[in-house]
Amino acid sequence: MKTDRHSSNSTQHKSSRRELLKWSGKAVAASALAGVGIPAVHAAGDDTIRLALIGCGGRGCGAVVDAFNSPNGPVKLVAMADFFENRLAGAHKTLSERYGARVDVPPDRRFVGFDAWRQAIDSLRPGDVAMLAGYAGFRPGQLEYAVDKGVNVFMEKSFAADPPGVRRVIRAGEAAEKKNLKIAAGLQCRHSRNRQELIRRIRDGQLGDIQLVRAYRMQPCGALGRRPETVKDLHWQIRNFTHFLWVSGGLFAEMNIHQIDEICWVKGDWPAAAHGVSGRAANSTDCGQNLDSFTIEWTFPDGAKGLDVVRWLPNCHTEFATYIHGTKCAAQFSGDTHEGTVHIYKDQRCERSNIVWRAPRETITPWQAEWDALLDAIRNDRPHNEAGRAALSNLADIMGRAAAHSGKVVTWDEAMASDFQFCPNIDDLTDDSAPPIQADAHGRYPVPVPGQWTEI
Repeated sequence: MKTDRHSSNSTQHKSSRRELLKWSGKAVAASALAGVGIPAVHAAGDDTIRLALIGCGGRGCGAVVDAFNSPNGPVKLVAMADFFENRLAGAHKTLSERYGARVDVPPDRRFVGFDAWRQAIDSLRPGDVAMLAGYAGFRPGQLEYAVDKGVNVFMEKSFAADPPGVRRVIRAGEAAEKKNLKIAAGLQCRHSRNRQELIRRIRDGQLGDIQLVRAYRMQPCGALGRRPETVKDLHWQIRNFTHFLWVSGGLFAEMNIHQIDEICWVKGDWPAAAHGVSGRAANSTDCGQNLDSFTIEWTFPDGAKGLDVVRWLPNCHTEFATYIHGTKCAAQFSGDTHEGTVHIYKDQRCERSNIVWRAPRETITPWQAEWDALLDAIRNDRPHNEAGRAALSNLADIMGRAAAHSGKVVTWDEAMASDFQFCPNIDDLTDDSAPPIQADAHGRYPVPVPGQWTEI
């Protein structure tokens, strides 16, 4: 999902990223995991930071590339783990061909199965990094294990599928703090130089008091077809993770955590309540659990609003941007596919002809910047622990999703206290476990029905 990113301007960066997504998407198969984990400081005379990649899709492989490209190396990939053997094999082949000796993952450090992530973490040593790039439902347990082993962590978004998972991430972050471990969370827009500059200007009062932050993520996303009888149901649900709430929190939670994190960052606060509207097109044949349209409104303690508008349908208006409205004027905070498109407008009209200040194009992408910061913190022992803040953004995400799915107003306190879990036994799943949910006779899995559905 991320590759050569020294310049966000570069067509090579964009095409490389698409290539990684393309090959990682082809690796699908059936199989399952096996494994164990380790700590954080280096053997005398060797300053190479070793990486264990857990989850070999586009996001994970892109993160490896960002680590390789950092000026704060050297780094080396020494272990890989995935649920699916052919996806691991495809990732290993592509990374090896591109990066040669920096990919030092012999067969005995390639792990497949439900326990593979433990084995990958156990292949590390103090000072190394466990890269948690798999699925949000499994993330809390993996983070706890890595911290227990004394290993630094990079974890992709999102971070938990439900409130108990969020609380586990918070506690693991607190334990990491006591051990002086470094944790980076994959909300890369926090590392955007342009957004950081606009935040500075907002805090200086250039926009006045912030009253509304509105985000849009409107783009076509494919529906899930019926499961082939030859594919094991548990594998099908894990492999198609964005379509299943227990695996990933669903497409909304996976994708829109960035927009929601931006809203909270701009406000410098967490929302007090959320409500929303969501639904599916009348002619939908989607077999997965996702709805295809959302509008969610968060209310902050001072009464200001955050708004996220989402639609996954084809042949409709598309938009990918975040805007801020203060009492003095408006600004754009984010652009297409997380570009650092940052402007301040003369008044409330968000139009190109109305721009009074424009940030330059970023020369370092946010994905690269987050890895540069993590590796610098490890090498120079700087404080770096994003777990707690990332978990709270995830909770804002979850409360918005729950409000839209249930048709009810959900408060921050209700979300934080909730014991609802999509899959209470997720830590104990094996390849022989029954799938957490079942399809009906038409191959369709349970879908949220506002007014009837509960997930808080």
